[in-house]
This record gives sequence, C-alpha cells and structure tokens, in this order.
Amino acid sequence: MNVTELARHLRVSPQELRDTLPKIGFDIGQRAIKIDQRLAQRIIKEWPRLVRELRNREERERRQEEAIAAARAENRTAKISSIITIKDLANVFNLPVNRILTELMKNGIFASLNEKIDADTAMIIGSELGIEVIVDNENQDKEVDVIATIKQEQINQEGLEVRSPVIVVMGHVDHGKTKLLDAIRTTDVVATEAGGITQHIGAYQITRKEKKVTFIDTPGHEAFTAMRKRGAKVADLAILVVAADDGIKPQTVEAYRIIEEAKIPFVVAVNKIDKPEANLEKVKQELASQLNLLAEDWGGKVVICPISARDGIGIEELLDTILLLADLEENNRLANPQTEAVGTIIESHVNKSEGPVATVLVQNGTLRIGDTLICNDQYYGHVRALKNYRGLSIEEAGPSTPVKIIGLKATPEIGDVVKVGEADRSNKVKAIAKGQNQAITRIQDNGSFNGQTINLIIKSDVFGSGEAIEESLLKLNNEEVAVRIIHRSLGNIAEGDITRAEANQAKIIGFNVKTTPQVEDLARSKNVKIEKYQIIYDLIDDIRKEMQDLMKPEIRRTDLGRIKLLAVFKQDGREQIVGGRVLDGSVERETLFELIREKENVGVGKLIKLQAGKLDVKEVQENQECGLQIESDETLVVGDILKVYREDKIFKKM
Repeated sequence: MNVTELARHLRVSPQELRDTLPKIGFDIGQRAIKIDQRLAQRIIKEWPRLVRELRNREERERRQEEAIAAARAENRTAKISSIITIKDLANVFNLPVNRILTELMKNGIFASLNEKIDADTAMIIGSELGIEVIVDNENQDKEVDVIATIKQEQINQEGLEVRSPVIVVMGHVDHGKTKLLDAIRTTDVVATEAGGITQHIGAYQITRKEKKVTFIDTPGHEAFTAMRKRGAKVADLAILVVAADDGIKPQTVEAYRIIEEAKIPFVVAVNKIDKPEANLEKVKQELASQLNLLAEDWGGKVVICPISARDGIGIEELLDTILLLADLEENNRLANPQTEAVGTIIESHVNKSEGPVATVLVQNGTLRIGDTLICNDQYYGHVRALKNYRGLSIEEAGPSTPVKIIGLKATPEIGDVVKVGEADRSNKVKAIAKGQNQAITRIQDNGSFNGQTINLIIKSDVFGSGEAIEESLLKLNNEEVAVRIIHRSLGNIAEGDITRAEANQAKIIGFNVKTTPQVEDLARSKNVKIEKYQIIYDLIDDIRKEMQDLMKPEIRRTDLGRIKLLAVFKQDGREQIVGGRVLDGSVERETLFELIREKENVGVGKLIKLQAGKLDVKEVQENQECGLQIESDETLVVGDILKVYREDKIFKKM
C-alpha cells in the first residue's frame, strides 16, 4: 500500500504519518513510499488505540514537565530521611515512580521501586527536578537507633565482660568461604548446599586456644547483598576471601565496601593456593589497584593469609591472626552476661513441626528457656526451646552465641532486634496460623508503566532467601519489561497460592519448597504455572531470559548487494519469477529488497528462492546471473534494480 493512501485512510498527512509511526512501534523510515500490505492492515487496525495511548503518554509527560517547572519556579523543598526507598522518594516529590527511575538511569543508577538510596543521591535527583532536598536527621532508621541504644546500655552497665569475637566470612561466590569454615569446623557443610553455594546465613562456633570464636558465613552471590550487610552489622571482625586463581570480582569489591562501611578490622584470606593457576602476587596487585589495599610485605597494613581450605594449608596461621586482631579489639567487645538478652535475627523460617523458627545472635545478656521475647515493641512469644548450631538442645545462650529459638508466634524479619522483657500481651504480633506475618504483599504501582509485566508469587523456605530473590528480580526491571511481585511468603506452595496466582495471572516461584499432588492437580486445572528452584542464580537467569524474550528486539539492517533485472518470466499476484545479474556484493535467499526504478524507491519485497542454472542455491556472487522467485506488491519490469538486504533481530542483553 502507498504511504499517501494509508495516510488518507487514517485521515492524517503523509508527513504526520511518518512522524507518528516510530512513536507507536512502526518505524518505516522517513523516505518510505510504500508499506507492506499486511503491515498496513495491522497499522489501520491498531491505529486508534496506539495513537490514544501515545497522546495520553505525551500528556502525562507534559504534566510532569510542568510540575517540574513549577517546582523550580516556587523553589519546592522536600524533607527525607538519610536512607529512603525510591517509591517513598517519588511520593515525597509528588512525581510518578518512573520519573525518578528515569533520572536515576540518567545518572548511571539502575534501581527498583523498593531499593533504598542515600540522601546524597536523592539530593542529586532533586536538584535536576528543581526540588531542594532537606535531610531529616531526627528520622533515622529505626534499626540503627535500636543497635546504638543497646551499645549505650552496655557502656552504662556494671559487670561487663569481654565477649567472644564474632567473625563474618565474606567474598565472591565460589571463592571458598564455606569450604574455609569446613576446614575450621571440620564439618562438611558444602556438600549440603545446593549448587555448592550458601543460600542463607549460617552461624557457627569453635574453640581455639581455649577461646570461643563465632563465625558467620554469608552468601557470596550478588543476590544476597542485604544479607551480607546484616552479617557485617553484627560482626566484630571480617575475613575477606579471595580465590588465588580468580582474583578480585564484583562481590569481592562489594563485600569490602560493606566491611569498610561497618568499620571493622579484617584479614584477606587468599584461598585456593593449591591450584596450578594460583597467582598470589596478581591478587595483591588487584587488591592494591582496585581496592587500594596494600599488603604488609608491600609496605602496607593489610594482613594477607595464603590458604588452601581444601588441603588445610594456612588455616592455623589464619586463626592465630584473627585471634591476635580480636585481642587488640577487646575494649569494643564488652557485654554483661547477667542481664536480659538482646540480639539480632540473622535468619527466620517456618518449620512444619516447630512453627516459626528464628536464628538469633545474642549480643548482650543471656537468653534462657522460658524468656519472653519482644520485637518492634510487640510480644512475639516465649522461648520454648533453644538449639545450638549443631542442632543440640541447650538451656541458655550468652553473648556472641548463635542460637535457634523455638516457640515464637510469628517469624521476625532478618535484621530485627529482639530482647527479653515484659510486654503488653494485647500488643502481640498476629499469629502465624492466620497467615498474616509470614506473608508480604508487594503489588507495585504500575499505573505509569506502559511496558509488559511478569506477575510472580514467591514462596521460599526462609525469610532471607525470599527477600534476596525479590530484591534481585526487581533490579531486572527496565522501561520495557518489569517484574511485579504479587505476593511473597514462607512455606510450601498451598491451594491459596494457586487461587491468588489465578486471580492475578501470575506464576508461582518456589525456592526450596514443596508441593503436594493435590496442589499440583489444582494448578493444572487452573492453568497456573509453578517453577521450583534450589539455586537462586538459576531462578534469576530464567526470569531474565523470560524478560528478554518479551522485549522488542533491535532490527539491524545489513546491505548485501544489488541485482539488475534482465527478464520477467512469470507474474501471479504478489509472486513473481524473474531473471537478473548481481551488479555488486552478493545476494542470499530469504532476504528483503528495495525496488529501485529510475533512481526512485517504488516498493519493497522478499527474495524467496535463488537459482544458478537449474540448481537451487543459497547465495549468488557478483557478476553472476540467476533466477529469482520473489514476493512484492509491485509489478517488476526489466531494468529494475533490487537492493537486497538482511534484517537481523538483536535482542537486548540484561
């Protein structure tokens, strides 16, 4: 169909048509004369809806720009806390979330709705939007205030003793953190981890030279950023594990930044020195160049311990170094074991037989069976049983001891501070049996999002894994495709999840959870898809691929060659058989062409078959004659030039 004819049909000018088509997803080029008939019919069919959406979008953008201009004119101010989520920042600015995300992307920051940014970043965004950002120092993070209060209480108490050091082990995925702990604890935890990686925080205790030492193992995969931060927050010292054959990696850098932010002493353990590819000097060089960490033997202050966790090489020396650093920091490790216990939740989940279960690191006081627990000023139940890291029942747990608590009414969040004390029973947390506390609904406001969405329900075995999955998936969101978390909760997939998924056209993602045959039958009858995983990066990769498949690919054109028509043998509607000679380049079958007649582009078509002599061929080279079977709305004549090209779909990488 001719462009002018199409424009007349749509009651717009040809130029307006050419200008509008790219904005609604049909880029035919400013110089196009004709449009494929099928494409033209599609444009006619979808034109009213697409133009209406375009106008609405342009109107929203116009209003946003007016709001920004008005803000600049009236010198608007916004008061925020030192840390704020992007969604909350959009509410404070009174702007759509997508506008904030766009400004962040302009500054090289790719974030999700629920991701937190600092005040400095918010100030930069505010300045570009004409809004003065004021930091409310009185409205600090509640958790930080609680921790600070605990430390202050410790200072003012009598009977303070030096507690055991808490060591956090951090580093890139598969660099051997858990294997190092295996060597220390002489147990085989790695064998029990899916895919050989730690999926949630583990805490363990050893005795070294008659001194107890607590170790916290944190996951190394990028999905567990928040969990690693929590690990550092409760630790006194850190071991930064770097593989001698792999060097500094993204999570190595991130782990060091967390250690640096926590302001705790650390040792670098260069693991896997037993491997032939190991290069200790290269690791030292990368530490110096990328992290500004200079080894002691290079004139710096950073202690580097070469080890092989697999063969047990250097483990004794590493432990002695850790104990030496711990001795230097004794004054920062004071606690009163005689007072009521206070600690931080480092993991929580729901056990089928035990109910809500939480792992807590006691930071002050002693936790005992029968103690009443308070979290966020709510009654959470009393301690029915305590188990150590080996799963053995114990009567009490003192400072620096990791312990599993049984008897809670609900699962606290990771990072929550729990303490022993009397509580108003009327202010008790909602019972887990009612399914309130274990479930977190994350229905994002996509009112301003015009792309495609993937609706998900996340079920996980422990709280930290579910949180990490959500955080990682939301980071994948872009302007074209977004993940929408309908619901996130703990425990096995149940019939209620199937009903919720059906109502929201969502699929269920299960992480280390199970389904019953009845639930699977219900899912099939409701056409609800269930996908179960044991390794988080497999889950993330699958969702990333699904999002890529939904994204519009970039069409890349490659010019191949030109054919001059020498004969026309048969013409039957759009199908035509002609003969010609390749003037330059080479041409291939199953490609496209522009029809040039008297130096003007008069149409387009597709090259179906090629013949050289009597043989079907894939390609014909320059100066060769050939027979062609083509499809085109234009009737070809002798002397026409076919400008042959190929279009490749290039899918964006995420």
